[in-house]
Amino acid sequence: MFTWIDWLVIVAYFAIVAGIGFYFSRRNTDFSDFMFGGGNMPWLAVGISLIATSVSANTFLGNPADGYANDMRLLMLNVGSLVAIVIVGTVFIPRFRASGIKSAYELLEIKFSRPVRVLAAAFYSCHLLLRMGMLIYGPSLVLMKITGAPFWVAAMAMALFAMMYTSLGGIKAVTTTDIIQFVIFFGGGLLCIWFCARGVGGFAKTWALASEAGKTRWYDFTWNPASDRNFYTASLVYVVFEVAIRGCDQQFVQRYLSTKSVRTANYSSVTSSLLGICVGVVFFTVGAFMYVYFQVAHVQALPDLKVNEVLPYFIVNVLPTGVKGLLVAAILAADMGALSSVLTALSNTTVVDFLPRKDAADVGSHNIKNARKWVVLWGMLGLAASFVCAIGNISILQKALFFTSLFTGPLLSIFLQAFFLPKTHPKAVMAGAFAGMLALLPFTSIPILPPGTWKPLFALAWPWNPVISVAGSLLASQLLTLVLSKRKAEVTGTPAG
Repeated sequence: MFTWIDWLVIVAYFAIVAGIGFYFSRRNTDFSDFMFGGGNMPWLAVGISLIATSVSANTFLGNPADGYANDMRLLMLNVGSLVAIVIVGTVFIPRFRASGIKSAYELLEIKFSRPVRVLAAAFYSCHLLLRMGMLIYGPSLVLMKITGAPFWVAAMAMALFAMMYTSLGGIKAVTTTDIIQFVIFFGGGLLCIWFCARGVGGFAKTWALASEAGKTRWYDFTWNPASDRNFYTASLVYVVFEVAIRGCDQQFVQRYLSTKSVRTANYSSVTSSLLGICVGVVFFTVGAFMYVYFQVAHVQALPDLKVNEVLPYFIVNVLPTGVKGLLVAAILAADMGALSSVLTALSNTTVVDFLPRKDAADVGSHNIKNARKWVVLWGMLGLAASFVCAIGNISILQKALFFTSLFTGPLLSIFLQAFFLPKTHPKAVMAGAFAGMLALLPFTSIPILPPGTWKPLFALAWPWNPVISVAGSLLASQLLTLVLSKRKAEVTGTPAG
């Protein structure tokens, strides 16, 4: 069980993070400094921050659980990620950098109209609000188990702390703490591997037993669009999902704009992808090794637990004093990195995209105060969303995948039209975004409805959802543009197009 030494480790971690926030709170001179670090952030630090933005407690707990229950085939998603960074690096980043924007969605007003910009920012904010709720919900369950506190106390502690250091230090504090949190997070995974291997009899023996049990299988070239565990779905189809996240997500765009140039932004993007592969390998190995530890070598007896509870049990009941505290800190670190990035992105989107600005050049102290205020307000909304996540028995992962596909696919279609089809009618762009959402209905269940209420006509794995919504949005937007152009030609007597 937890001892005072474990608690000391956790308190020390929080004290360091809080100190970083206070330090950078005195060094932000204007809005650009607060949100983009003055555009001079080191590419390596930004690259680590990008991967810290992507991972969370769901990665720390979820990947080992999947490796324990299944195998490592989801590592094939990293192939799609590598393809996506090439697309984002050649298509998205240069356009974002050249446009002089402060928000990804500012570009959409330049290309189309302000309503299109606001709609895209609203889609993004809805997606991030749900993600923030899950980021608070997951580690709060861990805090509940080790402290005995009720859920609402644990959730408020998580949310308030993230709001505090994010609102104080801005992107510099977030990036700096992301580096610390990534080191703790990644090191925690390596420690789990080491303790498992030591208990079984060495790394080589543990890996061999895991391979015999089928837990190290990482590729599958069978064709099955209903499964996310084959190369065609997890690698090729997944490219669209990854491009939508890396190319349209303000968390990523904000970091691209915080570096010195297109080249350094791409260095950061590549770094994050390579680190993502390392994270995947480490945490799926944790799951495979825990399976050997408990189910093959029977080093210790395992009570009747759900698969998601195996790693927390291992941490609390197997690891020595002090290391337990470090691993819990690692889980919290994974979530804090992602949560702080969400808060800065939502604050930036609110100030730049939603609020009216009398002077577009106003980036001084007034907007810093606005940004800090919105960090707090979005944090409170995220806290409320965590209580929604706690309701019912529907998988949080299932909800996350549905809503991510629901919003990111149409967002990608809007950006693709802004880049390559700028003559698309703004009203058609907006209508097409909703059409893309509706296009998902025949292919996916709706997790917010009671089970059995809606059954899809065609069973497809979740990576297909953004492909469907992007295609539906593009098709609907272009068809509607043709209709609107024809009507305009009839009214004005000029040729359509």
